[in-house]
Amino acid sequence: MDRTTSAFAFVADEQGRTLMTCVDREGRGWDVPGGHLEPGESAADAAARELYEETGLRVPVSSLSAFAWQRIELLEPAPDGYRYPELAYMVMFRGSVAGPGAPTRPPAGSESTRAGWLTTAEIGRLCAQSTWLPLVEISRARSTSSLR
Repeated sequence: MDRTTSAFAFVADEQGRTLMTCVDREGRGWDVPGGHLEPGESAADAAARELYEETGLRVPVSSLSAFAWQRIELLEPAPDGYRYPELAYMVMFRGSVAGPGAPTRPPAGSESTRAGWLTTAEIGRLCAQSTWLPLVEISRARSTSSLR
């Protein structure tokens, strides 16, 4: 999709936990690792890069598979400074790791302050208002090849 502006990575371990990132700033908190594409970057490359930048977990791009997308269409003129197309997409990728997810942490300089493998119940409690919450279960519905 040439109008994709953001990519996210839902990575699960064999214990059914999902790797999440936390930004200790007002209005942020725990979230799915992901963010905006860099110029010329593919959505899968962005998902893998953001996963590393926000959690410290490196994965091969080929181990991530797209499973959902969200369309964002502005119905009114864009505000001054809006840097995205009036029609854009966010793509969600999934992956899995063999065994229990190893402890991981964001690299120095990351906007994320910590990362953790959270259960569905923990994610539901910490991220109750997140629009992506139902995608946690969907991302686990079909496992992909394990990330190594």
